Amino acid sequence: MTDGRHSVSLISPLAAAGRADEVVQRVSQAIQLGLFVDGEQLPPETEFAAQLGVSAMTLREALATLRQQGLVETRRGRTGGTFVRRPAAPSVTALRDRLRGMTTSTLRDLIDEQFAVSGAAAKLAAARASGASVRLLHVLVQQLTGAASLGSRIRADSRFHIEVAIASQSERLTRLEVGLQTQLGELLWLPPDTGLTEGAGLLDPAAAAAEHTAIAEAIAAEDGDQARLLAERHVEGTLQRLTAMRLAMSQISLPQAAVGEERVRG
Repeated sequence: MTDGRHSVSLISPLAAAGRADEVVQRVSQAIQLGLFVDGEQLPPETEFAAQLGVSAMTLREALATLRQQGLVETRRGRTGGTFVRRPAAPSVTALRDRLRGMTTSTLRDLIDEQFAVSGAAAKLAAARASGASVRLLHVLVQQLTGAASLGSRIRADSRFHIEVAIASQSERLTRLEVGLQTQLGELLWLPPDTGLTEGAGLLDPAAAAAEHTAIAEAIAAEDGDQARLLAERHVEGTLQRLTAMRLAMSQISLPQAAVGEERVRG
C-alpha cells in the first residue's frame, strides 16, 4: 500500500487560496480517475494541505465532506490515517449535470487545451519514453479493452493519457494533463440521454483502445510526428462527441432558454 505522496504530486495545487468545495471536487475526481488506488493512505494532513496549496483547516473541512460522500475513511490508532474508498463508478446523473453546467465556450477552451497538451506530450514521449513506460501504456490498453464497467473504462482511458504525459518527462505537461482529465475524462464516457443526436452516441471502448494502441506503437517506434498526429486525432474525435452531447442538451432546453432571452430583450 502506498502513502499517497506520488498520487498527490500529480494533482496541481489550487491557483488561489482554496475553498473546501474546490478541494473536494479535485480530490474526488482524482479518486474516480484512479490516481489514488482503492485503500491507499493519504499523506498526513499538514503535508497534504501544503501540497494542495490550502490551509489545514480547509483540508479538514474537505476531508469531512469526502467522508460523508464515502470516498475516504479515517482510522484511529498507530496504523491509522485517512484512506481512499473508491466507488465502482461515478453517478451518471451527476456527470450529466456537470456537463450541462458547462458553457459551450468553456468546453471549447478545455478541448483546445486538451488537443494541444495531448499532442505535445505524445511527441515528446516518442523521444523520451523508457521501455517500462511503453510497456505500461500497452497494459493500460489491455485494461481498457477488458473494462466491463463505466468506472473501469474511465480509469483506464484517463490513466493512459496521463501516462503518456508522464512518459514525456515534462512535469508541466503532466500536471496539465491530470487537470484536464479530472475535468473531461469522466464526461467522455458519459452514456447519452435517449433521443440525442447520432454524434453523441456511446463511446466505443474497442475503438478507443485501438487508437490508444496506435499511439503507443508510434511512441515505441520513436516517431514523434506520427504520435502527435494520432494523439490529436484521438482527442479531436472523442471531444467532438462530447461537444455534440452538450449541444444536444442545449437543444432539449431551448424553449426555456428562448423564453429567458425574450425576457432579457424585453
